[in-house]
Amino acid sequence: MSRVSVPPPTCLQKPLRVPHRYMFGPGPSNVPPRILWAGASPVIGHMHPEIFEIMSDIKSGIQYMFQTHNNVTLAVSGTGHTAMECAIFNAVETGDSVLTAVNGIWGERAAEMAERIGARVNTIVAPPGGYFSNAEIEKALSKYRPVLFFLAHGESSTGVLHPLDGIGQLCHKYNCLFLVDSVASLGGAPLYMDQQEIDILYTGSQKVLNAPPGTAPISFSERACQKIFNRKTKPVSFFLDLSWLANYWGCDGKPSRLYHHTGPVTAFYSLRESLALLVEESLERSWERHQKVAEYFSAGLESIGLKLFVKEKNVRLPTVTTIVAPHGYDWKEITAYIMKTHNLEISGGLGPSVGLVLRVGLMGYNSSTANVDMVLAAIKDALKHCHKSKV
Repeated sequence: MSRVSVPPPTCLQKPLRVPHRYMFGPGPSNVPPRILWAGASPVIGHMHPEIFEIMSDIKSGIQYMFQTHNNVTLAVSGTGHTAMECAIFNAVETGDSVLTAVNGIWGERAAEMAERIGARVNTIVAPPGGYFSNAEIEKALSKYRPVLFFLAHGESSTGVLHPLDGIGQLCHKYNCLFLVDSVASLGGAPLYMDQQEIDILYTGSQKVLNAPPGTAPISFSERACQKIFNRKTKPVSFFLDLSWLANYWGCDGKPSRLYHHTGPVTAFYSLRESLALLVEESLERSWERHQKVAEYFSAGLESIGLKLFVKEKNVRLPTVTTIVAPHGYDWKEITAYIMKTHNLEISGGLGPSVGLVLRVGLMGYNSSTANVDMVLAAIKDALKHCHKSKV
């Protein structure tokens, strides 16, 4: 007699159907066919030599993308949040002083992660759409003497591309590690890890790289490794312990790699191909293309009477454009109309920018003037057909 009491779900007796959509929100982006095909390659063992070769290719691609010679360079198995936790959990111990720059949601989240492991967290805060001067940062470094300073290079919740020059030098003046989140900016805007003295840098696979979500490139300077590998206590996360990850990725110089976790091998295939596509285009051409497309989009928005949320052109994030929410409209109705009518995703605000902005992401494969024209047409159509209050 069967002891199965839960019947087979009828939903799983139907074929899987996933619609095609134009993914022009702040991520994930559309995935090019070559990367999709790579992810459909046969699964082999995560400790097979062929996988180690692919991981070596990925490491070289990340070093190029980050512009770094750091040996401890790898991809965490997880999204950008996983890389953020990997950085903080390894570099910070209970009781350490941490400083985070908050000008959007990512600074807020970095602060919470550090608080959860018992760090003494201080923040400097700018309004949504704002950023910090080097003088403001130095004042806070001098006051709080942190072991780690966090800054989002591309703050996707507000559309700010934060200037980086000189900050790494200031951090090192005060014996502090410089941690940079580049999830929304890497590949779409100039960044030089070694030259700008960034100690820990990470990004995600699903933005400019156009790979599926699930892998997060990260790199650690020698200065960061010296602190991490001389901790008094073990990191709170076994899964994100850099000593294990460095061995799995062949970054520790040891003759053999030990089993740590089952790496997402098909995600590695996709990440490898996304890096190959970036190499084929070159960083310089990718940076130039994203900037030109962003400027073309900004001009188009202004031509239809919409305003850019970030006032200063030189700090506008070229991958995610924030538009002042049109007066008199419900932003939720606009995004829903565009999705329903045009099969196209754009987004509202996130965290501090909720209700203030619409966000449009044009990253990697999606960054083209043809796609800008498509988005502008959809927005104009929404403004024509969505309800506008008389207030």
